[in-house]
Amino acid sequence: MSLSAKLDAVLDRFAVLDARMSAAAEGGDWVSLARDRAELAPVVEKIRALRSAERDLAGLDQMLADPSTDAEMRELAGAERSEAEARVAELDHEVRIALLPKDAADERSVILEVRAGTGGDEAALFAGDLFRMYARHAALHGWKIEVLSASESELGGYKEIVAEISGAGVYGRLKFESGVHRVQRVPVTESGGRIHTSAATVAVLPEAEEVDVKIADADLVFDTFRASGAGGQHVNKTDSAVRVTHLPTGLAVAVQEERSQHQNRAKALTLLRTRLFDIERERLRAARAADRRGQVGSGDRSERIRTYNFPQGRVTDHRIDLTLYKLDQVLSGDALDEIVDALVTDQQASLLAEAET
Repeated sequence: MSLSAKLDAVLDRFAVLDARMSAAAEGGDWVSLARDRAELAPVVEKIRALRSAERDLAGLDQMLADPSTDAEMRELAGAERSEAEARVAELDHEVRIALLPKDAADERSVILEVRAGTGGDEAALFAGDLFRMYARHAALHGWKIEVLSASESELGGYKEIVAEISGAGVYGRLKFESGVHRVQRVPVTESGGRIHTSAATVAVLPEAEEVDVKIADADLVFDTFRASGAGGQHVNKTDSAVRVTHLPTGLAVAVQEERSQHQNRAKALTLLRTRLFDIERERLRAARAADRRGQVGSGDRSERIRTYNFPQGRVTDHRIDLTLYKLDQVLSGDALDEIVDALVTDQQASLLAEAET
């Protein structure tokens, strides 16, 4: 199907939604139609702008081709034509981006998991640095972050920390963070001033809803235990922590951050459901990738994705060969968007190339 035909189909679909909304009474059908229309409206706006710009360009071309056009008007039309042509090219690109298939999970909240990798205490400290980077980045975007479970190291880092980040479009922005993050710096435990390399792994999972993953009660085993770590006397006196095990997969998760066993149980179920949802998404992604030539291995979480080099003050994202000499700003969460924006643009370029082959 040509691009023009695709645009006509979108405009036709939008007109149908308008007509059906006008005829529908407010209720379930109307809400569903309104949601579909709202998703399509920004695309329709870009298409209409493109069509208008194309008409303007065609009018200028017609004026320039008309032998009766006087010299003054011809000069004005010629000057306007280059701007009109650039505008058409810009809108054409925006429309093609808007038509790319969307990941249905992009608008969801996420479960963020950061774990220390190779490097011992230094890796745990780095895991803490990464978690604080995401926490500050979330605050800058107005997202809510809530720790679900954490295992602290002796020096104040994290062997593992799991948190929920809630907000609109969180997964669409943070999904690029999944992978192995490497740090090069002089550890606080190093007396000789030598640079060490350590690593931490990050997983960003779109939060599942009950409609995504159906879990039978018979497939679950709940255990309660005494929480450990910070929390004062309450930690030592009550079995408020909850572990839930999914028998068919053997997957188990534990939550102990809340004082209430009931709250920990609910959060453990949310975390379990999200991990099961991610397993299924990964299975489907792997199946699609296996059928797509040249895509083997892409997106694998075992791949090293980024290096944070302290001596040089730089951050390098190896997937797109992007280097920023803004280490402090990235780790403070302020400049992380620069990396994410570049990754989004790269993904869009890949999808465009794929769509046009």
